[in-house]
Amino acid sequence: VVTDMANNWCTIESDPGVFTELIQEMGVQGCQVEELYSLDKESMDAYRPVYGLIFLFKWRSNERDDRPVEKETSPDIFYADQVINNACATQAILSILLNRPDIDLGPELTNFKTFTQEFPSHLKGLAINNSDLVRKAHNSFARAEPFVVESRTAKEDDDVYHFISYVPIKGKLYELDGLKGGPICLGEVESEDWLDAARPEIQKRIEQYSNKEIRFNLMAIIRNRAEVLQEQQAALEKERERAIGLVQSRGSALPSNDELEGILESARAAGTADVVHVEPGMEATVTPEQLFILLGTLNERLADIRSRLRQEEDKFAQWKVENVRRKHNYIPFILNFIKLHAEKGELMPLVEKAKGKQSR
Repeated sequence: VVTDMANNWCTIESDPGVFTELIQEMGVQGCQVEELYSLDKESMDAYRPVYGLIFLFKWRSNERDDRPVEKETSPDIFYADQVINNACATQAILSILLNRPDIDLGPELTNFKTFTQEFPSHLKGLAINNSDLVRKAHNSFARAEPFVVESRTAKEDDDVYHFISYVPIKGKLYELDGLKGGPICLGEVESEDWLDAARPEIQKRIEQYSNKEIRFNLMAIIRNRAEVLQEQQAALEKERERAIGLVQSRGSALPSNDELEGILESARAAGTADVVHVEPGMEATVTPEQLFILLGTLNERLADIRSRLRQEEDKFAQWKVENVRRKHNYIPFILNFIKLHAEKGELMPLVEKAKGKQSR
């Protein structure tokens, strides 16, 4: 029964828009997935807070790994053996979601986590396989196939790719790979600095391959960027309202936004644009000019955040369109398109023309 069910998981595309919708389909709130194009600190830090990393690489059957594996896993660590051939990406995602208590899993995935907490790793793998919630979310990206393709086992010379997770759990960084038989502890980490420890581990894995191998992919499960930006926006607007109140309390005329922009540019040109954030009790020490510079700076930052919020909205809209296209069944359209050309006597000439181009 397990084998039959395990074959009912489709292959899904490694894409941040796909993974984000997959997470949402499982009822998780406040998360999204972003692709990382560099391992440098600045690129990774730009997405904080990062809940975990998903790394895709070419799997090699003869690869030797002498690192110790924790066979006796604490119930605080969700580690599952991989028993599903086509779902290692979904399992890598779950390995992060179910090990981060600061993520809102939603009621169904929370119940799943609680139900499986005391299970050994093999039973956790079977529980994933038997979860209607996880399978339905995963298979929502199944492509319509006009023919039944007979499944086969990958051969030695086939390219097989695998997903693993890096996630901090209770002060330690773990590599979670469902094929290893247990979590691999990579050392102790501070909660805010775990990315600095994960970076060299990923780099070491990449360096095990030849210089010609570039087929790697790194994604991060992060907090929803729009929520982060909205919180920053609210804090800046609160500071702006407070600065406006201080200007007005002194009887000073409040410059327009264009005038504030001009004041800020002039101060920058003169090298006097140091921003003074007005802390409680410091109100009397701040000059109107400093308040104007502060307001101009806050206006700039708010404009930047509004722009980034629009970018996030556009990105999610684009992801939605792309996912609809991934899921749409184009086969009836294609068959009718071919049929209409055949009825008009246009199909075979097109076929012969294509053959002619191919032969050249």
